[in-house]
Amino acid sequence: MRWLFSPVPLGRIAAFRTLVYLFVAADLVIFTPWVRAHANTPGSLYEPLLVGRILHLPTPTPLIVHSIFWALIVLALAAATGRAPRILGWAVFALYFEWMIIAMSYGKVDHDRVGFLVALAVLPTVGRARHGDKTLSAAGGWALRVTQIAVVCTYFLAAWAKLRFGGLDWPTSAVLAQAIIRRGTWLADHIAVVPGLLIAAQFGIIAFELLSPLIFAVPQRWRWAAVAFFYSFHVMTFATITISFAPHLVAMTSFLALEKLRPVVWVRRRLAPPAQPGGPVRDGELQPARAEKK
Repeated sequence: MRWLFSPVPLGRIAAFRTLVYLFVAADLVIFTPWVRAHANTPGSLYEPLLVGRILHLPTPTPLIVHSIFWALIVLALAAATGRAPRILGWAVFALYFEWMIIAMSYGKVDHDRVGFLVALAVLPTVGRARHGDKTLSAAGGWALRVTQIAVVCTYFLAAWAKLRFGGLDWPTSAVLAQAIIRRGTWLADHIAVVPGLLIAAQFGIIAFELLSPLIFAVPQRWRWAAVAFFYSFHVMTFATITISFAPHLVAMTSFLALEKLRPVVWVRRRLAPPAQPGGPVRDGELQPARAEKK
């Protein structure tokens, strides 16, 4: 329980929250704009996911799809400011959850949004958090921890699915070769001609995903290196077969000390005029000591 509720600075929650909600708005217009096309898709093609059937969610119509789209844009940008974190947070989660049901109920289900959806679900439970606040919060620690667990489960369960449906032959199959044929880049074309490299890569993918829970056993001072390796895996994936996993990468920032990144403060310091000799001391600045006259 102590591990699950390990306190974190509220400033980290504020930074993570801003990043997550800004991504919601970006996702609708950059990464999943195709979801809006379902507004004009015949209702007979809508086969809701299990959770959609349990909740008896309505069949998407132009009014439903466009209303969710514009409401999410407005509410996500408002939530990114940190105001009314519970009301806006729950509203964004509910609408984005429905947006994902609409997106994934026409035959294609992505697994890169599990951690991100968990982050949206738990952030409203923390309450108010200000950028730069160093106050430790167990509630914030719990929110980040369950997001981290969801991120790791995405890897581990992906390996389980590969072995469940592909069997032990998956690592020696032509999965990567087929992916390269369908959507490979010039880098992938150069890698594919190296004998045995794709098979070795598939064994490496399975091993990486199965061992991903070990990140919680890595000492905190070295965990950033493990997270960097996770990100490098996705950089290589995008560079070869153009799969981005963007929402998953946002959720994975829950492992990082985001409170140390304060771009607004940096911009203010850049734009602030230089201090005059003998003038007032601004926060974080030191005035040169004056020589005393003898």
